Amino acid sequence: MDKFKDIISKHPESSLIRNLRLSESLKKNQLWNGIISIILLEGKNISGGNMTEMFVQLKLGDQRYKSKTLCKSANPQWQEQFDFHYFSDRMGILDIEVWGKDGKKHEERLGTCKVDIAALPLKQANCLELPLESCLGALLLLITLRPCVGVSVSDLCVCPLADPMERKQISERYCLRNSLKDMKDVGILQVKVLKAVDLLAADFSGKSDPFCLLELGNDRLQTHTIYKNLNPEWNKVFTFPIKDIHDILEVTVFDEDGDKPPDFLGKVAIPLLSIRDGELNCYVLKNKDLEQAFKGVIYLEMDLIYNPVKASIRTFTPREKRFVEDSRKLSKKILSRDIDRVRRLSVAIWNTIQFLKSCFQWESTLRSTIAFVVFLVTVWNFELYMIPLALLLLFFYNFIRPMKGKASITQDSQESTDMEEEEDDEDDKESEKRGLIERIYMVQDIVSTVQNILEEIASFGERIKNTFNWTVPFLSVLACLVLAMATIILYVIPLRYIILIWGINKFTKKLRNPYSIDNNELLDFLSRVPSDVQKVQYSELKLCSSHSPLRKKRTTLGPH
Repeated sequence: MDKFKDIISKHPESSLIRNLRLSESLKKNQLWNGIISIILLEGKNISGGNMTEMFVQLKLGDQRYKSKTLCKSANPQWQEQFDFHYFSDRMGILDIEVWGKDGKKHEERLGTCKVDIAALPLKQANCLELPLESCLGALLLLITLRPCVGVSVSDLCVCPLADPMERKQISERYCLRNSLKDMKDVGILQVKVLKAVDLLAADFSGKSDPFCLLELGNDRLQTHTIYKNLNPEWNKVFTFPIKDIHDILEVTVFDEDGDKPPDFLGKVAIPLLSIRDGELNCYVLKNKDLEQAFKGVIYLEMDLIYNPVKASIRTFTPREKRFVEDSRKLSKKILSRDIDRVRRLSVAIWNTIQFLKSCFQWESTLRSTIAFVVFLVTVWNFELYMIPLALLLLFFYNFIRPMKGKASITQDSQESTDMEEEEDDEDDKESEKRGLIERIYMVQDIVSTVQNILEEIASFGERIKNTFNWTVPFLSVLACLVLAMATIILYVIPLRYIILIWGINKFTKKLRNPYSIDNNELLDFLSRVPSDVQKVQYSELKLCSSHSPLRKKRTTLGPH
């Protein structure tokens, strides 16, 4: 506190005093010092009424999660984990609600229960069976409170990693010999938010009141606001604990607008693995979709320290679930883009099939002869270990001959539908209106489902391609290591022993750990590989004189 008094005595301006007070208030309200891990295991004898589906909502302060939706059952098995931020000075009450859903988009709250977080002991797994109010049944949860270190907001003069002793201690914590200690503590990220230049003027006075929001997964920290300035200098240092090395740091600049939602001034998304330690970087701000340049640039300096063994193990576990946000609106642009992505994927598969077919039909004598010889030699000498070995050769081929591809993004204006109807009889009008609204909701639901399915299919194919194309070297190297181990194991150990070990592990998993959550390691790995659309979003725009087109239209913070 003496440090801030000295600064104020040298700079008596009221604006500086206000900024320092606001900064201290932001620190107090933002910094969490623990994590509440909640495993939603199952429901017991829950009465679902006429509902066909069930889900659970969990809320702690302004943090909200929604579980996956299951078909109605007396004992639904959710088996999901959710992590909340824990503030020792305002623990609060965890509100849990069980909801039912029918086929007509009607939702009904079936029952509720509460947990007093302050009454639970720290560093201990608490298995709770919570009876539901308003309906029969109970929920079974496993709640663990654990401390969290590495979260801070400071000024440049007290930068944590600038102190050699503190940096040495942090590096020691994430060195290789500590790879099996506290597996959830993967690393630490330090971000210096220095300044922004040439921001968009959001106010009628030709100025803006900018502040900067940093998001890493569900972790959020923000700077103070600098009023009436298009070239703000924040000079703040933020540190985040790293839970997943494949997370994306999103830095968004907003204009404070009193009680109204803040205006959007630009955004950048930076994959942690692309960070160049200790370098001053100038990032061109992008629009909300992260696809085009916006007005202005931002200066950041970042340092990343992490344990590669913990990061590799974490890659094969489920990604952290995101807090509940507003659902994405239907978009003709996105739907058209997803259709094009699926079309390109289908064309690639079709061309492969046609190539194989041409080998059988002897359209090219040389090609068919080579294919026939390869087929005979491969089948005659085939061993199981050759499958991962062949995939390794594909990685090697793409490594020496890198393929560069960019996702093409089609742009279209969104469709809007205007509907008017006139009826003489008010009762008939209301009935017809309700029927029309139900049909509109049904069509929107179908189109939304189709859009999500197309995006999942396209992303899955692109992620497989980008794994082999070395888009993220860390992931491709990790895949090569796994394939090399699989090749050696399949070559040395008989297949029946491998199947026996796998079966024993599957059958005894619940006996050894009743609260374990099943997961698919391959899908968890692929979820870390960026799709072609994400490659465009995460790419860094080149700084040039024409990087920031003027945009007069004011956009407010909201879903996009």
